[in-house]
Amino acid sequence: MNPIHEAQLNINRRQLLRAGPMALGSLALGGLLKAEGGALPSSGLHHAPRAKRIIYLFQSGAPSQLDLFDHKPGLQAHDGIELPDSVRMGQRLTGMTSGQSTHPVRSSRYKFKRHGESGAWVSEMLPHTAGVADKLCFVRSMHTEAINHDPAITFFQTGNQQPGRPSIGSWFSYGLGSENEDLPAFVVMLSKNTNPIAQPIYDRLWGAGFLPSNHQGVKLRSQGAPVLFLDDPAGSSRADERRMLDRLAELNELRAKEIGDPEVTSRIAQYEMAHRMQMSVPELTDISDEPDSTFELYGDDARVPGTHAANCLLARRLAERGVRFIQLFHRGWDHHFDVPKNMPIQCGETDQGSAALVTDLAQRGLLEDTIVIWGGEFGRTVYAQGSSTLAKYGRDHHPRCFTVWMAGGGFRPGTSYGETDDFSYNIARDPVSVHDLHATIMHCMGIDHRKLTHLHAGRDFRLTDVHGEVVSGLLS
Repeated sequence: MNPIHEAQLNINRRQLLRAGPMALGSLALGGLLKAEGGALPSSGLHHAPRAKRIIYLFQSGAPSQLDLFDHKPGLQAHDGIELPDSVRMGQRLTGMTSGQSTHPVRSSRYKFKRHGESGAWVSEMLPHTAGVADKLCFVRSMHTEAINHDPAITFFQTGNQQPGRPSIGSWFSYGLGSENEDLPAFVVMLSKNTNPIAQPIYDRLWGAGFLPSNHQGVKLRSQGAPVLFLDDPAGSSRADERRMLDRLAELNELRAKEIGDPEVTSRIAQYEMAHRMQMSVPELTDISDEPDSTFELYGDDARVPGTHAANCLLARRLAERGVRFIQLFHRGWDHHFDVPKNMPIQCGETDQGSAALVTDLAQRGLLEDTIVIWGGEFGRTVYAQGSSTLAKYGRDHHPRCFTVWMAGGGFRPGTSYGETDDFSYNIARDPVSVHDLHATIMHCMGIDHRKLTHLHAGRDFRLTDVHGEVVSGLLS
């Protein structure tokens, strides 16, 4: 018998048959991966970055661009009139409105004004956002491939409509890591939801997919322990835990040498991170040291754990501490019915906190190297769903054009990029795809989206798949 790893001398025939092929195969594959550059990110920074971190305020359910940002005063002349065939051009509808006998145009009931030196159009529903308009870069010509929520949200979070790919935050964790060894590179927060029929949010949206599992997002909770399974068992001490982790690491290192599975190494890193987070997370979430001026800026909601405003405040604290990617999910924007009732609720819950975050980062000198992103998975239709009356109209899903905004981190402030047609139904100028947006964000972070890859199932994968172009018109 050839001399091999000492541990393998003590396994019996059944263990060898069960584990041997996997172990030997993993070792061989591990060598191939390293040779092909797939076991680690294929590069780090590809050029000088404009930003160091990202805060992504995801508005799940899809806010209506027509009622918030895409001002179409000419629609009032078409109110109640059937959407022209020349506008729709036979494009697909969802099953929720394809059976309607009519598709009457419904203009927004909200007033719009130009704001700031940039003259950006913003609805009266977002007065605080309007107040920071000159710091924002609006993309009014976003479009996506998906027409239903789950694939559309999955597409924005992973670059693919099918589940299983790494999330955008995991890619940045994998490529750049964290600036703070005591906190994870990728943190997720879910804001309190007041809409009882809001679209669900799944943990896989911040999963690592086929990347090492230590790059998945860590969910920061607003009730109970901020992070699950972080507290020590009753009666144990920090010294006891340290000894236990040291012994556990030794066992895992033996296992890693035995089977060559990089996931075992990831497990060691996760245990160590959890140990350090026992000290860093309580300090992070204790906002008692924040002055009254902070709560004047963010509003009283910032004192209530789990609100969008409170999570925006925590996002700023995470950014200060070097966390690479911070994602907030706010649900409830799926307004198929009764826009006049539901739109003010969602705007009231999110407007002040979102704008305060931009202002707060700017005041602290953090906005110049932090990217803030605000937007949902698609837009809403110009035609009414259900009741077409001014008091009760709803809007269906619309992937062909919608609005998102970015602030800081190399994006051009006071910019409105792209244009839709007179019905906010099709893009008239400068389309931006989801892959284009991802490529541009990565560019601002110092990454060439074509070069940050991971070898999986025999080919190199990336966030933008085989698509995406950096949109230079969005950059300062």
